[in-house]
Amino acid sequence: MRKFLLLRHGGNPHVQWPPSKWSPKVMLIAFFIMTGFLFSFSASAQNKIKVTGNVTDTTGLALTGVAVRVQGTQGGTTTDAQGNFSINVPNANSTLTFTYIGFVKQEIALQGRTTLKVRLRETNSSLQEVVVTGYGSQKKASITGAISSVTSKDIDRVHAGSTVSTTLAGKIPGVTFRQSEGRPGASAAIQIRNMGAPLFVIDGIQQDEGQFNNLAPNDVESIAVLKDASAAIYGVRAANGVVVVTTKKGSGESRINIDAYTGYQNFYRFPNVLTNSYDYMRYLADAQVNSNGSTTITQADLDKYKAGTEKGYQSFNWRDYVLKANNNAPQNSANINFTGGTDKLNYYVSATNLHQNSQLGKEYLFNRSNIQSNISLKVANGLKVSMDVNGRIETRENPGVPGGDDYFLARFAVLRNTPLERPYANDNPAYLNDIGHTESNYAFLNKKLSGLYHSDWRVLQTNFGAEYQVPGVKGLLVKGLYSYYIADYLLNNQEYTYNAYTYRPATDTYDVTGGSTNPWREREQKKEFAKTYQWQINYNNTFGKHTIGATFVSERIELQHLRNWIHASPVSNNLPLIYFPTADQYQDSDNKEARTGYIGRIDYNYDNKYYLQLSGRRDASYLFAPDKRVGYFPGGSIGWRITQEGFMKKLLGENSFLNDLKIRASYGVLGDDRDPNNANNPIVTPYAYLPGYNYNAGTAIIDGNAIVTSTDKGLVTTNISWSKSKMTDVGMDFTMLNNRLSGVVDYFYRKRTGLAGPPSKLVLPLEVGYTLPAENSSSDSQSGGEFSLNWNDRIGKVSYNIGGNISYSRQKSIFRNEYFGNSLEQYFGSAINRYANIDWGYTVVGQFSSIEQINNYKINNDGQGNRTMLPGDLMYKDWNGDGKIDGYDTRPIGYGYGKQPNINFGLTLGAAYHGFDFHADFSGGAGYTWFQNWETRWAFQNNGNLNTIFEDRYHRTDPFDINSAWVPGKYPANRVNPGTTNSDYDRNSTFWLHSVKYLRVRTLELGYSLPTQLLAKVKIKRARFYVNAYNMFSFDNLKQFGVDPETTDDNGLQFPQSKVLNFGVNLTF
Repeated sequence: MRKFLLLRHGGNPHVQWPPSKWSPKVMLIAFFIMTGFLFSFSASAQNKIKVTGNVTDTTGLALTGVAVRVQGTQGGTTTDAQGNFSINVPNANSTLTFTYIGFVKQEIALQGRTTLKVRLRETNSSLQEVVVTGYGSQKKASITGAISSVTSKDIDRVHAGSTVSTTLAGKIPGVTFRQSEGRPGASAAIQIRNMGAPLFVIDGIQQDEGQFNNLAPNDVESIAVLKDASAAIYGVRAANGVVVVTTKKGSGESRINIDAYTGYQNFYRFPNVLTNSYDYMRYLADAQVNSNGSTTITQADLDKYKAGTEKGYQSFNWRDYVLKANNNAPQNSANINFTGGTDKLNYYVSATNLHQNSQLGKEYLFNRSNIQSNISLKVANGLKVSMDVNGRIETRENPGVPGGDDYFLARFAVLRNTPLERPYANDNPAYLNDIGHTESNYAFLNKKLSGLYHSDWRVLQTNFGAEYQVPGVKGLLVKGLYSYYIADYLLNNQEYTYNAYTYRPATDTYDVTGGSTNPWREREQKKEFAKTYQWQINYNNTFGKHTIGATFVSERIELQHLRNWIHASPVSNNLPLIYFPTADQYQDSDNKEARTGYIGRIDYNYDNKYYLQLSGRRDASYLFAPDKRVGYFPGGSIGWRITQEGFMKKLLGENSFLNDLKIRASYGVLGDDRDPNNANNPIVTPYAYLPGYNYNAGTAIIDGNAIVTSTDKGLVTTNISWSKSKMTDVGMDFTMLNNRLSGVVDYFYRKRTGLAGPPSKLVLPLEVGYTLPAENSSSDSQSGGEFSLNWNDRIGKVSYNIGGNISYSRQKSIFRNEYFGNSLEQYFGSAINRYANIDWGYTVVGQFSSIEQINNYKINNDGQGNRTMLPGDLMYKDWNGDGKIDGYDTRPIGYGYGKQPNINFGLTLGAAYHGFDFHADFSGGAGYTWFQNWETRWAFQNNGNLNTIFEDRYHRTDPFDINSAWVPGKYPANRVNPGTTNSDYDRNSTFWLHSVKYLRVRTLELGYSLPTQLLAKVKIKRARFYVNAYNMFSFDNLKQFGVDPETTDDNGLQFPQSKVLNFGVNLTF
């Protein structure tokens, strides 16, 4: 039935799909019905006795965000930017509590008063902050693992990134956020300590990176990153660390919060090319002479191009046409949330919409709508139930370019098209110009001419939870959680056929000479299901100076992925349906996964000085043979708060510069059933331990009939099982100088064993027809360290903060089965005991300055006795001294191209004064490389335009005179079709390799909060206006190439990151 529906479904991308039960209207109606219910439910909590006041520190500086509650209830409020608050109390003798991170909790009995002035005293309460960790939470003081966290205050101020990941760059030590491209809806790739893709856990449920990135940033309360053996409790897929996300929950008096902004996007950086036909032809003549000894271009031609008055000799600026035509592309976002709570009910209900257009035009867009609803209800003494709902509708749309969403073509127009070429024949917009490579003609990239790509996601995640405080047993809590996830995806892509024309001036006609005659029509549908079952028992109690905690969890995860895809070659652009006669490809799949885990953890704390945590997890994976399926993964950590020792207190005295010092260490074993080189793939094909056949392996003609063939699966894989990561971490946390300075230092080492790799050195002859299955034979290591410092202080009425972090991490291969014919091959090809991601190439020792020097050079540089060499070409080091340059002269020359930086750092700044606030975030990296390649290495690549870097090159004073003098420059002499001349100046070498170092200004935000006295008249509790600049500039060594330092591309063709300017408002009612 699903196949039939696939073919019957219309091609209109705006069709209501999935069915109406998923439609935005239904979701919106349900959302507001639920919201109305919540407000009616909580209305009884409002009372008529109103108390107002102001909260400051001991110096008189107003404190914003102080929690004010009525003792004995969960209702409350928070102070505004001026420290003012207003709260309803049940009677005139109520007691109010005031709590704020970094300050001592204070309780004040009203005794009939309705106005208060409160001063809070600072303390080291940051150690009392609660951090959500594995299957629970801990106070920061008791954490013995390498765990870092950020809160909504850090996330909410980044109003430019479309995903949560883009809000985090530079804020967490040891965590890299690399955004390699900036198309609408783009996210950053996250790694923890450069170990690979981490596991994401959202509100207790394991999720993929897509779910994390598509959360609405306004809905996130906190993000904790588990970087060491503390991640072991999550078992499978946690070997690269865990990102734990907690969404916002409601508390206090009812509030309505609005965060809305509008902004403008522009390309951050892009390569520069020639925009003048005269310059282009002049440089082309020079390159032709260098390559062929002569040129087809004459001085008379150059004179006409220089004048630029005759048709055919005029210039066209493709860079402006593509990159500037759609400057200031709009983006808009709005979030509204309703939050509050009583001693019975807590709620947070939120709706967010984000819309982004692209700098390539209004027909490129991304739109996402999110809803988040978190409700908890106390239904009986000790019993609380909760329901968390997260949903989103996501749309991407752009013209039907080859590859579906192959954005690079529009940018390729800048580098490929020359100033001689124009988008329209005879500049007539009715006729697309045939420039020989129409796919790079930006003029065809519109829905009317090229077609339409349209994709939709409909996602709903619902968590049902219950927890029961067992009576009679202090500290015993039983919890249950059931989660159901469903996601629907629909892709419709149609690439039209179209004509390209050549104008004939003699007859004033337009002839069809090109275009696209290869129609493409595809439709893809996916449906994903996930179920999670969790049972949890927690115990926590204190006996004198001893605090004991225990946790036991049983978890089962079931996943199902359905997909079908069909392709057709339609006979007309106007037919949106797919008919059987035009269909030529079809794919259908149904994949299921299941995992079970049992987790145990014990925590012990003696007198808040000595800490011990032991954990263990049993996991089973469907990927392995029954006797290899189960894995056991233990972990443990210890901590010592040395400043709590009596001897240390005596040594330091009462007013010591050192306020708190904790030394900690952890060790654990984590299991993984994923491919070590690609976390999205399993370590072994599902059911590879079973024999069988692969169907549809080919076709054969037997007796005139086409037969679909099958092949034997080959040797079964019965020996492979879990790869294991042994994690060691030693760290130190400290606060100093009256708690104004805090810091963290960590050293870590991870050794992975049992990685899937080649089998033992037994080699099967080709005649056998099989290859040996992979084994748990390889191993590697990752080591490094991280350091962070944060300073919080005030000068007069100005409060400010400065924070910085830096981390280093590098991978090394320890062992793998390798096969080499001799020791020389082993030297060049072996990975054993070598750092990973190393680039090999030639070492450049200079450049030829003259023909005479080339003729006298003793080393055969090009394999042809240097006959192809020209002044400016590169001289390579002859490492083995054999008088010729070949592959045996390559050596390690740099860090791996396109990989994560080995060194990452971040910087945050903030200040506040009389309602004004300022924030700045920086992130950077070093210890990785970028290779000049393609258009940045070869002039006139694919007969295209010339990058302006090649203006500074070795060249003759007169390009038409082969004997004229040479003028030195930075780059070798330009050629056309350089790969055919064997000059060898373009080999991978130190000349083209750049060790990248960069510091990017991620966010600059300036805000102002209006005085509460002004707002009280219009019943507004808070109004803040802000201007936000994102990704405005970077300090790096790649600017000259027009390349983003975070790119993984080697010619700058990836969609550049955007620099964004936003204007927004925060309102609270």
